[in-house]
Amino acid sequence: MSVSLTLTVGLAVLIGLSLGLLGGGGSILAVPLLVYVADLPAKEAIATSLLVVGVTSAVGVLPHARAGRIRWRTGLLFGAAGMAGAYVGGRLAAFVPATVLLTGFGVMMLATATAMIRGRRSTGGPPVPRELPVQRILLDGVVVGLVTGIVGAGGGFLVVPALALLGGLPMPVAAGTSLVVIAMKSFAGLVGFLSSVSIDWALAAAVTTAAVAGSLAGARLAGRVPEVVLRQTFGGFVVVAGVFMLVQQIPGDGRVKILVAALASALGAVALLVAGRRRRPIGTTGPAPRAAQDHQADS
Repeated sequence: MSVSLTLTVGLAVLIGLSLGLLGGGGSILAVPLLVYVADLPAKEAIATSLLVVGVTSAVGVLPHARAGRIRWRTGLLFGAAGMAGAYVGGRLAAFVPATVLLTGFGVMMLATATAMIRGRRSTGGPPVPRELPVQRILLDGVVVGLVTGIVGAGGGFLVVPALALLGGLPMPVAAGTSLVVIAMKSFAGLVGFLSSVSIDWALAAAVTTAAVAGSLAGARLAGRVPEVVLRQTFGGFVVVAGVFMLVQQIPGDGRVKILVAALASALGAVALLVAGRRRRPIGTTGPAPRAAQDHQADS
């Protein structure tokens, strides 16, 4: 086993941990990993990431379901609409240049990091669970599905905020329900890609196995680790990876691009962390009450 393959498989555990703990982030990690570590072409990396994330999410649903952290009606409706959008997005991606796909993915990573670090606004009380309107579920599902298919993003960090903000679901329940949606959309997007892209099945199987192991471990930890700590730490990492991916698309000397990426990542992470601190829930003095609420919602 080569060094790059060993490193790829080892880091794939982080993909599963992210999915198991946060209900998203698998593709945000998988695409850069497959492009820059496994050295796959952009479109093959995106297609492979959809397979890895789809299987990992499907397996990760099981422990969440046993713990009662799945809202099945919302998840299946959102997922069905997302599958249609993901299939169309996967077919459209065949006509989009690889540089455009990677640039779009980098922008998606920064948008995701912003949402993760800032978190959701709270009025001081726990969210009130309610069923989302069917029309809204279907519309959001199609839009998120298109993003999934075109840039290979599983959409978990678009689905989870929608479920938490619009549906009033506690974060652990939103994360578990998101895995149902991600699995359905990822498989649909993969079918769209397979019409024009081939996959290294041996590499995909190795990465998927490692990611599944991480997902099961992450699901066991869900609700035990303060959610705000996970969100902001992972968000900072996504800022660094997103800036690095965007800078790589700029022509020029490699050393200059690395320096620009490092400086921009540092500045971006600091700015987002400051924004996240200013967005504390009303009536609190720090992140502890949020963590306690999320833990209580899971217990």
